[in-house]
Parts: sequence; structure tokens; C-alpha cells
Amino acid sequence: MTPENKHLEVVLETQVESVNLAEEMCLRVAEAAGLREGVINAFHYGNQERPDKKIHLALDLTPEKLVIHVMDEGKGFKLSDVPDPLAEENILSTSGRGIFLMRAFMDEFEVVPGSTGGAEIVMSKTLPGVVHGNGHGQSSAAGNDAASQKEN
Repeated sequence: MTPENKHLEVVLETQVESVNLAEEMCLRVAEAAGLREGVINAFHYGNQERPDKKIHLALDLTPEKLVIHVMDEGKGFKLSDVPDPLAEENILSTSGRGIFLMRAFMDEFEVVPGSTGGAEIVMSKTLPGVVHGNGHGQSSAAGNDAASQKEN
């Protein structure tokens, strides 16, 4: 195994509780992946890798869900301007899948104007045992074009 690869293996007891444990573990991986993609996008696209800019991260835990906020200090963007990574012209691109992945990993996803002038990504994951809402990765109507273009 190469140094950059990681492997985690768990042996579960053959009990009904193991099903819940496996689900919990997978949800945590999805949350971590969504968070990682959000921070990578803030670093690269929002702040353009400028060390003088900050990435703002906030987590809210409610009885129903974990809500993750990632905000950059960039110019903001419109979600409708983000190319579809599944479109034929983008399918071989080596970048541009972050928002697609966050929507896939999380239950709710939206982009709103950040208080810093940049974009704020708000995504959430429903906690185990809570009835899921309107489906995975659904954007709210307000989130589709929400993060307005602002100049720094």
C-alpha cells in the first residue's frame, strides 16, 4: 500500500446492531467527504489559494441533523454558472466535481452569499434514526443562484 492510500477494515458482529453501526460509519465518511470538498473549493476557487484570505468553517448539530457551513473570502458565484461535470464536454475533466460530490454525499446543499463577500456553502446530513426529508442533495430554490457576484 502506498503512503497516500488509507485502509480501514472493521469486522462486525452478526447482530442487528451491526447494521446501525455500519450505517453510522458510512454517514461519517460521507460527512467528512462533503466537508473536505467544501473546504477545497473555498481554498482553490473562492480564495484562489491566497494565504491572506481565510476559510470560515462552522458546524451546527441539531437533534435531526449536522449542518456544515463553509465560507470563503472570494467573489462569490452563481450555482447555475457551475458546469455540469456529467456533461459530455466535461466528463474527462480532472476538476470541477466538488459541488456534484457535496450534493451526492449530503442530504441538503445550497450556496448563499457569505458575510465576507464570498460564497457560503451550507450542507447538512440527517442523523441516523431521523426520517429523511425530500431526498439526497436537494438544493433549495433560494440556493440555485444565491451567492451573488461581489468584488473584493
